[in-house]
Amino acid sequence: MQVPPYHEEAYDSPCMPSHHSLDDWHEFPGCESWDACPTPTEARGVLDAVLPLLLPGTLERIPLGDARDRARQDAFDVLRVRLRAALRGLTSTHPMLEDAVVLSIPRLRAMLAGDLEAAERGDPAMTSPSEAWLCYPGIRAIAVYRFAHELHLGQARVLARMLSEMAHSETGIDIHPGAKIGARCFIDHGTGVVIGETAKIGDGCRLYQQVTLGARSLPTDADGRVLRGSEQRHPTLEDDVVVYAGATILGGDTVVGRGCVVGGGVFLTESVPPHHVVTAAPAEIRVRSRL
Repeated sequence: MQVPPYHEEAYDSPCMPSHHSLDDWHEFPGCESWDACPTPTEARGVLDAVLPLLLPGTLERIPLGDARDRARQDAFDVLRVRLRAALRGLTSTHPMLEDAVVLSIPRLRAMLAGDLEAAERGDPAMTSPSEAWLCYPGIRAIAVYRFAHELHLGQARVLARMLSEMAHSETGIDIHPGAKIGARCFIDHGTGVVIGETAKIGDGCRLYQQVTLGARSLPTDADGRVLRGSEQRHPTLEDDVVVYAGATILGGDTVVGRGCVVGGGVFLTESVPPHHVVTAAPAEIRVRSRL
């Protein structure tokens, strides 16, 4: 009788190989450049170093004056050290990358202030800006995205993706660092939101939970492998678009025009002119007695 793997009796079973386990060791193809990739610990170090510089709540607890200035400078120094370690060989092939990423932080903070403004305008449940900075998963996810996007543009794409996936695991919001997201973006609730690599989101857009900006079926080669190219695979939302919970918008040629509202549960694969409302046909509701 065959014993299931990992059952305690399996270790004495004839179904288990008798030779040394390393004889079956498999080397995965395409994994020859590990030295150029950051470790998970290095990536986490970068994320932990940059968030106090992007989001209020850490440095702001220190009184204004020399003490806060020193703390801010120390925080930048820590970020540089951790970023340099995580970037590995990219610092030699892209010598300006570290400076470009670090110097982007004041600009990113200004964009995050606009994201907070959008949250204040769009969420009546918010009691204070501090609540949003400290509690809202959409604010945290967009903060990590904006920093990861700078790394993505600088060709540090593995590190950018690692930071995005850390934010994904913590917030439930999946934003590819290659996506292009404009100013004053608010993701409300956020659980289950997916924004693909080539998606474009204009200024002043608002997304609710379970929204997907995804790709349609993709062309493949003779072996069934997806063909990779530079074409846009994910949709475009122009300025001031609102997409309600559970909507799915697919395709690189799908453009949702300025000022549109996409209702909950909509499945959309075609473009919509500006200033239109898109709704799904209401489901038939049946109520019957349990008695």
